[in-house]
Amino acid sequence: MNHEFLALERELAVFLRRARANSGEMAREVHPDLEPAAYGILVRLESAGRQRPTDLAAYFGVGRATMSRQLHALEGLGLVSRESDPADGRVSLVRLTDEGLARFRRVRDARRGRYADKLADWDRAEVAELARLLHHFNARAEG
Repeated sequence: MNHEFLALERELAVFLRRARANSGEMAREVHPDLEPAAYGILVRLESAGRQRPTDLAAYFGVGRATMSRQLHALEGLGLVSRESDPADGRVSLVRLTDEGLARFRRVRDARRGRYADKLADWDRAEVAELARLLHHFNARAEG
């Protein structure tokens, strides 16, 4: 395998380990009882809006039972709520509560501040290039 791909694999592994650790920290900042894996659900709901539980399960590549358990925990913490889908009353939609949205945004904004601090000495074009390359990589990973 080419040296470039080995170097990429190594750097991605470090990045992912740190991202998992940061997710755990951010989850605890949102609520002390929030599981790290459930933090991603808050991210998705904030960016995409109301979602069907089955769509969330598909997006994260987990089973319905796993998603149901995580959503139940989020509901119990008052971070999400369910409502009937106006298009199909038999289906529920999950959304962030006002409290969930406020807590999530406070933590997300603090995280963005930490990124800005870490990258303060980078040229803005470098930051934009990193974002562009990561987006390209993520788009390829979905396909």
